[in-house]
This record gives sequence, structure tokens and C-alpha cells, in this order.
Amino acid sequence: MKSKVEEKFTEFFEKWISQLEDYLQQLRKLSTEHRASKNTPTEQELQALVSKVTQHYKEYYTVKWALAVEDVLPFFYPIWSTPLENAYSWVTGWKPSAVFKLLDSVRTTSPVLGPSLVELTQEQQRKIQQLRAKVRVEKEKVEMEMERQQVAVAERKMVELARLVFRVKTGDKASQVEGLVQVALNGVLSGLVKVMKMADCVRLRTMKGTLDILNPLQCVDFLAMITMFQLQLQQAGKKMDCIRHVNI
Repeated sequence: MKSKVEEKFTEFFEKWISQLEDYLQQLRKLSTEHRASKNTPTEQELQALVSKVTQHYKEYYTVKWALAVEDVLPFFYPIWSTPLENAYSWVTGWKPSAVFKLLDSVRTTSPVLGPSLVELTQEQQRKIQQLRAKVRVEKEKVEMEMERQQVAVAERKMVELARLVFRVKTGDKASQVEGLVQVALNGVLSGLVKVMKMADCVRLRTMKGTLDILNPLQCVDFLAMITMFQLQLQQAGKKMDCIRHVNI
């Protein structure tokens, strides 16, 4: 049975993904038109679409953070994602390092998407390497905080409280102990919200930092590339689920 947060976010996510698919088609269309030099989109048109897509991603995190305050745990075990997507997840979302690996892949192969990204200038490459190093440091901070939160669950006070719950079964003492346990658990959940937001901020800064380095056409190709990767991973996960269920 789904919790209220799971129901709300699943409904939002399905609509969000559908809109993302529409945006991918728009990104590809503008990129193709620009390469064909036919009805070449203006810089303003490119920037306008980039702005719409980035705003769409921001909306995802706005809704996610609002619902996480009610219940953060579903975001660490998302039912709206496939097991394959969850296997590649990093603290409730995509790994920031994936952005740089995709950029490296585009520059060393013959890309179907993102041809303009092959033409990064030396200055752009230098800035991307600087961003990569900065993101790596921020990523390590998130992982350290996540480890701290995990250790907090096993702290002596938490263990002692858990033991008391089983020892004291009835009466005022039981309700007092349960109250203390709930306060402790609320602290743990607040810590998970904190680390989730830290990770999401790294993701957003990675995307914004990359877009700030690229020109308008490159921004369009970059967003098309990461959007297609996200959607293809989801589709692959769904296919694997179908095959798995058929074989059961």
C-alpha cells in the first residue's frame, strides 16, 4: 500500500516525465534545425527553451523537497523508479559525475546527439575540469554527511532507547520511552532530509555550472543528451522488469 507521499509524488513524477519527453523532442528539433541551417533558431529561441527545461528540473526538486518534509524515506526507496534506475542512484538521484562522463563520451565518439559538444574550446574544457574538481569535493562532503547520519542510527543512546521499548511494555514509563524514541527518530529523519537536499544541490550546481560554460546551442545539445540518457535508462529498466516478471 502506498503512503500519501508516495501517491502524491508518483502522480507528479508521471506527469513530469511526460513533459520531459516533450521537451526532449523540442530540444532535438532545435538542434537539428540549427545543423541543417534551415529555419535556423535564433539565440533567443535557444535560450528560451534551455530556460524552460532547466525550470522543469527545478520544479522536480521543489516538489521533492516539499514532500520530503512530510516523509523522506520514500525518496531513498522510490517506487516510481525501476530497480535499474535505483541501482545507479546516488543519495536519491543521479550521480553528478555522470554529467562529466557523458561529456567525455560525446567528445571521444561520433555522437548522434550533442555534435556541438565535440567542439568545446580549450577554455571551455579547462572550466569543465575545474567544475569537475569542485563537484568531486562537494560530492565527498555529501557522502561524509550520509555516513554520519548512518552512524547516528547506531549510536549508544539510540540502541539503549530501543532496548527500553521492549523492557517497558505498559504504563506511563512506556509512553515516555516511546516519546523519547520518536524524538530520536525525528532527528534521524531530519538528518536524511538534510543530506538529500545537500546531494540535490550538488546535482543542480553541476547542471547550472555546465550550462554556464556552454554556448546556447551547446546548452540545447547538453540538455538533450542528459534528458535522453535519463529516459533511456528508465525505459531499459521497465523492459528488464517486464522480462523478469514473465520469467517468474
